[in-house]
Amino acid sequence: MTPCRSEPPGLSAIQALAAADMAAVDALIRRRLASDVVLINQVAEYIIGAGGKRLRPMLLLLAAGALGHRGADAHQLAAVVEFIHTSTLLHDDVVDESDLRRGRKTANAVWGNAASVLVGDFLYSRSFQLMVELESMAVQQILANTTNMIAEGEVLQLLHVRNPDTDESAYLRVIERKTAILFAAATRLGALLAGADTTTQDALHTYGLNLGYAFQIADDVLDYASDAATLGKNLGDDLAEGKMTLPLIHAMAQSDAGTRDTLRHIVAHGDLDGLPAAQAAITACDSLDYSRRCALAYAETANAALRGLPDNDYTAALRGLAHYAVNRDH
Repeated sequence: MTPCRSEPPGLSAIQALAAADMAAVDALIRRRLASDVVLINQVAEYIIGAGGKRLRPMLLLLAAGALGHRGADAHQLAAVVEFIHTSTLLHDDVVDESDLRRGRKTANAVWGNAASVLVGDFLYSRSFQLMVELESMAVQQILANTTNMIAEGEVLQLLHVRNPDTDESAYLRVIERKTAILFAAATRLGALLAGADTTTQDALHTYGLNLGYAFQIADDVLDYASDAATLGKNLGDDLAEGKMTLPLIHAMAQSDAGTRDTLRHIVAHGDLDGLPAAQAAITACDSLDYSRRCALAYAETANAALRGLPDNDYTAALRGLAHYAVNRDH
């Protein structure tokens, strides 16, 4: 392996590094998706086949690779992580009443809510079948705790829907459970498979957790700063769903009383017609810049956690993902 460079690799180079392993993961996913219930195959293939960057399984593979481990067990655990993530997408879109993801109709828009929820349950249970096959209590404990926290995050987010009093600390608790915890599990599992000591496992957990924060905050910035064609979903979806994300939370805190009352009404009613007013407040308060700085701080913390890792292409790729998380347009 060549030593890591001062300039982190871009996403295409990272994907090329992981391509052979990711191909093995994708093949395993499709083999283990198979069911004699036709609707399960249709819905699961629809959402898995939508593509996406597959960041979570790739993180597991890169973390293991940074510590010198590659192989079938890593492929299987990466598939487990992707099944868990995909099941949460199916459930999220039902709860959020979303009709667009990655630029095309969501599964619930095509087959209805009942099918989406039940196929999501199938994917959860299939992930646990794959996990148990590895016969590792440590792996099972990490993933059991992770999926429990993800479920807590779903409920916690529900409690804050259309709640204009949601503050930054409440927002961070939600994204820890909804996004960051699965990133952290992926990177910790990669270290565990490589036989790393507890200190190294903890370091990669710290990296994954902070990367997850950075990624989600950057994602929430794009909901106010991008466009539907680039973003792959409807601009302002978070506002329409009554979600208080960091740009709006910051604008609410920094605005005058009259603007704050307007924003409270928009959030409480999920008023998408209020998007221009929300964007104006966010611009006036420099809330996108504030949110980007927060995302960058988490990305820097993630990178700092990698300092003790071997100096190789896989570690460089992990640094590259931290850079990518806060510099992307979709």
